[in-house]
Amino acid sequence: MEQSNSFVVGGKSFMAVAINCAAKAGEWIASRLGNHAKLEQKLSAQDLVTEVDKGTERLIRKLVHTHFPHHSFLGEEGVEPGPEASAQALADVEQEEYLWIVDPIDGTTNFVHGFPYFSVSIALAHKGEVILGVIYDPMKDELFIAEKGKGAYVHGKVMKVSEESMLQDSLIATGFPADQQYALPLNMKGLNHLVPKVRNVRVAGSAALHLAYVAAGRLSGFWEIGLNSWDLAAGVLMVKESGGEVTDTMGQPYHLGVRNVVASNGSIHQQFLQELASAEACK
Repeated sequence: MEQSNSFVVGGKSFMAVAINCAAKAGEWIASRLGNHAKLEQKLSAQDLVTEVDKGTERLIRKLVHTHFPHHSFLGEEGVEPGPEASAQALADVEQEEYLWIVDPIDGTTNFVHGFPYFSVSIALAHKGEVILGVIYDPMKDELFIAEKGKGAYVHGKVMKVSEESMLQDSLIATGFPADQQYALPLNMKGLNHLVPKVRNVRVAGSAALHLAYVAAGRLSGFWEIGLNSWDLAAGVLMVKESGGEVTDTMGQPYHLGVRNVVASNGSIHQQFLQELASAEACK
C-alpha cells in the first residue's frame, strides 16, 4: 500500500495516524465482544450505545490529539441523540481547518448481539471537504482506506466499483433507521418499491461497511434516510475514489450535511434515483 504521498503535516502522515487509530480501536472492540456491561438507549430502542462505544471514541480522540492537538474532532458519542443535535454539532465545526469525523462503532446493535458486522469509521475533512477515510472491520480484519485523488484500497489492493448497468441486475443495501417517526417510514417506502426491481437487497446494519462494500464492488448500491456525517464521510470518499457516485436522494452532490444518501457504482445511479422518486421515498 503506497502511502509516501499521503497528506503530511510536520512529518506526520494523516493516513498513518488514522490507520493506527482504527487498528487500536478495532482491537479494543473485538476484545469486548459479548462482554459489554452497560447498554443504553438513545433515540429509540433501535438506537443503542454501550460503554465500549464511548471508550472507543475516547481512545481515538486521545490518539488523534496526541499527534494533532489543534485539530477539531466530531464523534458520534459526543453528540446528543436526534437529527437537530447532529446538525448543530456539525455546523459548529464543519469549516474548521482540520476536522476528524468518527463513528467508534458503526453497527452497535450488531455488536451488542454478537452479530459480526460492525466497523470503526474515521474520516478527516479539510475545510469541509473529506480528504481521507478509513473503515476497519475488526471481525474480518479488513481495512478499507481512501485518500482524495489517490484511490481506495482494501488489503492493499485497489478497489473498483461493480459493473452492473441495470438496476434489475444489482445487489443493493439499506438500513432500518432508528428514527421511527420520519426516516424509517420513508426508508420502508423505498424498500417496498425497490425489492421487486433489483436482484436483491441486503440490510446488514452498518452504513459505513455498506459504503465500503459499494466501493469494493461487493454491492452495486446503497441508500438510507436519516444518517449522519460520522456514518457517511469515510465511506462516501471510498465510493468516489473507487469510481462510483454519491448524491443525496434528490440527486444533489454530497456534502457533510447530507442525511439522505444514495451511493452506487455510477452506472445505475439515475435509475436508482428515479425509482426512489417514483416511490416518493426521497424526503
